[in-house]
Amino acid sequence: MAHARLDAAPAQAPLQADDESSAVTPNDDPAEANAGAPVELQAKRPRWTLQIDPLTTALGYVHLQVERALGDHASIYFGPSLRLFNGLLDLDATSSYRGYGVELGARWFIRGGAPKGWWVMARGVLAYLRADSGVTNVGGYVSALGGYTGILRGWFVLSGGLGVQYIHYTVDGLGTRTFFPAAHTALGVAF
Repeated sequence: MAHARLDAAPAQAPLQADDESSAVTPNDDPAEANAGAPVELQAKRPRWTLQIDPLTTALGYVHLQVERALGDHASIYFGPSLRLFNGLLDLDATSSYRGYGVELGARWFIRGGAPKGWWVMARGVLAYLRADSGVTNVGGYVSALGGYTGILRGWFVLSGGLGVQYIHYTVDGLGTRTFFPAAHTALGVAF
């Protein structure tokens, strides 16, 4: 019968870097790399973004989005949605209308790391519409999309996605009321 020695030296713990900032992590995903990090390192991951959509701006609709990550998998955003001018695809240059509204959206990130990574999104816009003739109406749209948001150098945001939408944005015979493909493009900053 073998007896264990009680005075034996305990197994040595793996060597750790003296300075945590010099520790090398094999994973390039900041969300996963931060998962087990001390609280002061986790706080460095961006939780907010401020984005503008260049595609919809070219079409006459200016969207500014303020996004807040709610944990690793979800974010919400809000911002003004303004229809200020006839866009590139508007063939009726003789009359116009304006739209003043708000956009709300929610993203679910398939892998942890909000506000960065692959996501699915639902969004909606509600707006007050006014034609040059003075006629007014309420309009808006809802859409569902899938896409990806990248954060370069820890602060520069590039985002894009595709999906489908129902748009009811009409006043005084102008505008659109139909199902339509939806696209999301965004440039911005993360902080």
